[in-house]
Amino acid sequence: QVQLVESGGGLVQAGGSLRLSCADSGRTFKTYVMGWFRQAPGSEREFVAAINWSGDKVIYSDSVKGRFTISRDNAKNTLYLQMNSLKPEDTAVYYCAADSVPVTTDVPDVPYEYDFWGQGTQVTVSS
Repeated sequence: QVQLVESGGGLVQAGGSLRLSCADSGRTFKTYVMGWFRQAPGSEREFVAAINWSGDKVIYSDSVKGRFTISRDNAKNTLYLQMNSLKPEDTAVYYCAADSVPVTTDVPDVPYEYDFWGQGTQVTVSS
């Protein structure tokens, strides 16, 4: 059973930082490809970053590259997203997601490849 719980969201001023966490209560977290997505009001869910099971392959959207860092601690069943130099346009609900049955060695950047989702955590960046 995969249960993903995000935490770490909040209100921050532009230029500030936040670290999101996503904890899984299951026992096979270390086998999953994990991703972060976000959704702003009135917008579609947008890819942010993803990481393979071992952590040696990561991808980012162009909008966050150089500012955000995805990482994972398989011993703690936890995924992280370090967000620096935050901008008002980063304001959204952030979701972590698990691809529990990867079919290739690629790290997917589309929502339909992920089969488990957390409930989301709100990130608001004020100008």
